[in-house]
Amino acid sequence: MRVQKTFLHTAKTMKHGTFQVRETVHVCRAECRHPSGALVTRRARSITKHIIAGTTIGYDTMVFIGLQRYLHHRQREEIRSDLLHEHGIDLSSGEVSNLAKHFLQYLETLHESHTGRIRETFASEGGYPLHVDATGEDGRGTLLVALAGWRRWVLDAWKIPTEHTEVILPALRSVAKRFGAPCALVRDLGRAMIPAVDALVSETDGEIRVLSCHQHFLADVGKDLIDPGHGELRNLFRRYKIRPNLGSLARDLGRKLGVDIAKAREEVVVWQARLDEGHVVPTGRVGHASVRAVAQWVLDYPADGNDQGFPFDRPYLDFYQRCVTARRAVDAFLRTPPNDKQVRGTLERLARILEPVLAEPSFHLVADRLRERARLFDVLRDALRLFPKSGGRNTTPDAQPLQLTQAIEELNDIQAAVESFVAWLRERRPGRGPAQDMRAAIDIILQHIETHGDTLWGHVVSLSTPEGEIIRIVDRTNNNLERGLFGELKQGERRRSGRKNLTQDFEHLPAAVALTSNLTRPDYVELVCGTLDQLPEVFAALDAERRERKSAGQSPPPLGRSFDPIPEVATASLPKADRPLLRSEAMQRRVLAAANSRAPRIPVKRLRRIAATA
Repeated sequence: MRVQKTFLHTAKTMKHGTFQVRETVHVCRAECRHPSGALVTRRARSITKHIIAGTTIGYDTMVFIGLQRYLHHRQREEIRSDLLHEHGIDLSSGEVSNLAKHFLQYLETLHESHTGRIRETFASEGGYPLHVDATGEDGRGTLLVALAGWRRWVLDAWKIPTEHTEVILPALRSVAKRFGAPCALVRDLGRAMIPAVDALVSETDGEIRVLSCHQHFLADVGKDLIDPGHGELRNLFRRYKIRPNLGSLARDLGRKLGVDIAKAREEVVVWQARLDEGHVVPTGRVGHASVRAVAQWVLDYPADGNDQGFPFDRPYLDFYQRCVTARRAVDAFLRTPPNDKQVRGTLERLARILEPVLAEPSFHLVADRLRERARLFDVLRDALRLFPKSGGRNTTPDAQPLQLTQAIEELNDIQAAVESFVAWLRERRPGRGPAQDMRAAIDIILQHIETHGDTLWGHVVSLSTPEGEIIRIVDRTNNNLERGLFGELKQGERRRSGRKNLTQDFEHLPAAVALTSNLTRPDYVELVCGTLDQLPEVFAALDAERRERKSAGQSPPPLGRSFDPIPEVATASLPKADRPLLRSEAMQRRVLAAANSRAPRIPVKRLRRIAATA
C-alpha cells in the first residue's frame, strides 16, 4: 500500500470532545480495483468506526442528539448547551436538526436490517397481535402506526394524507409480508380502516382474527348517543352567554380587589370553614372575594371530569349542574343579604347571570334527556370495564395485572355483562308512547352492538410454538398506541415546542419518530444492538456494510426507508406536497392570465351540454 492522501479534520465526538485528526488514506501499489472500478483504498479504522462518513461528527454525537430530541423531546438550544458545556462540542442549530433527522434514517435502516430476526422472534412465540391506529392534529400530519401488541414494538409507521383504504391497505400488506401475518388484528371503527383490514384478512384466507378496540367502540357509541344532546346544551349556554358573563364577573372582582388579592384569598379560606354561621356572605373585601370564588367554582366545571375527553366526560352537563347548584346557593345567600350594598349588588349580578339555567325550560329538558342517555352509556362502560385512565382527575390507582386464568374469567364476565345489558335494553325499550328519546337511545346502542358484535370478542388465542400449544390474551384496546405512544409523543412535542396546537409540528415530524419508542423497550434494544451505548458502533457497522457493497459493485440501499413504500394517493384536498405547486408565481400567472382574457362567458346550460357530449 502507498499513501494516497492525507487529510486534517476537526472531529467532534462525545468521547473525545473537539479535536484535530490527521488521517492518511492508503491505496494499493498494484492499483488493484474493486468490481465497481474504484481503486482499492484503506482508511484508518479508528476514524471510520467513530466518524460518520462524509462528516466530521462522531456517531456517538449523532446518537446523543437523536435520543435527546426524540426520546426526551428537548429543544435544540438545550441540546446545543449540553454539547458545548459538558462535552466541548459547538454545533449550530441547523446542524443539530440535520443530525437528529440523520439519526432517524440510521434507525430506520437498523430496524429494517433486523426484520428477519424480529420475524423469527414472533414465530418462536407462535405469532403476534397487530394493533393499528392513526393520529394527527386538526386533520393534518396524520401518522399511521403498526404495533406488535405483546412486545409493544413499533413495526412500522407512515405519514399519510388522510385515513383512506387505498393508503392503509398497502401499509398492512407491508407489515404482514415482512413480519408474517399476525394472529389477530386490533383496529378502530373508522370507515377506511374496516374495509382495509377486511381486505387483508381475505388475502390471508381468514387466518387473522379481527377485533374491534373496545375503547373506540365505546367512544363511537357515546358520540352517537350523547353528542346531539350535549350540542344542544352547549348552544343554550352560548345563546345566553353564561360562561363569558361569569368570566367577566370574576375578572371585574379580581381587578376590584387589586393588590389585596392575596389577603382576600386567606379571608375566603376562613369564610369557607364557618358553616356554623349560616349561609351568609361577609361584607367588604372578603364579601367580594367570596362572590368571586363562587363564580370561579362554576367556571371550574372541567374538574368534575376524568381527563378522558368526550363522550367519557360531558363538560357541559357538568357546567349545567354547577350553574344550578350555584344559583340555588345564591338564593340561600340572599335570604340573609349582606349589609354591604356593593357586595349585595355583586351577588345579585351573579344571580342574574345564572338565572336562565333555572328559568329557561329548555335547559332542564335537554339536561334531563342528556342525563338519561349518559346513564345508559355509563352502564355500558361499566359492563365493558373501561374505567378512567390512571393519572387523570377522580381516578383510582391501576389494578394489579391478572394471571392468565383470572384474565380469561374476566373476559368471560365482561362478555356476559354486555349480553345481560343488551337483554335488559330490549326489555326496557318502550314500544310506543311518549318515551321517544329513550327508544331512540336504546336503538343506537343495540345497532352498534349488532354491527360490531362479532369483533368484540375472541381475545383468547391458542398459539403453536416449538415448545407446544400456549394460550395468550390479546389486549382489548389500542391504548398502548392511543395513550402510550401517541399521548407521550404529543405531550413531548408540546413540551419541546411550547405550542398547544401541534398542526405544523406533526406535518414536519418524520414517521420514523414512532420507531424511537422501541428504544425504551429493553428486549428490542437487546435484539438490534445489545445496549443503547452500543448504538453508535452498530450505526458505524451499517455504514461499513454499505461501503463493502459499493466496493463489490452492488448498489447499497440509501439510508432510511427502503422497504415497501406505500403509494402516494391524493386523498386530501390540499396535501402538503401540492402547496409549493399551488403557491408558485407560475400558477398565479397562469390563472390570472386566463381570468383576465376576454374570452366570452359560457352559460351554465351550455356547460352541461358540453359535459354531456364529452
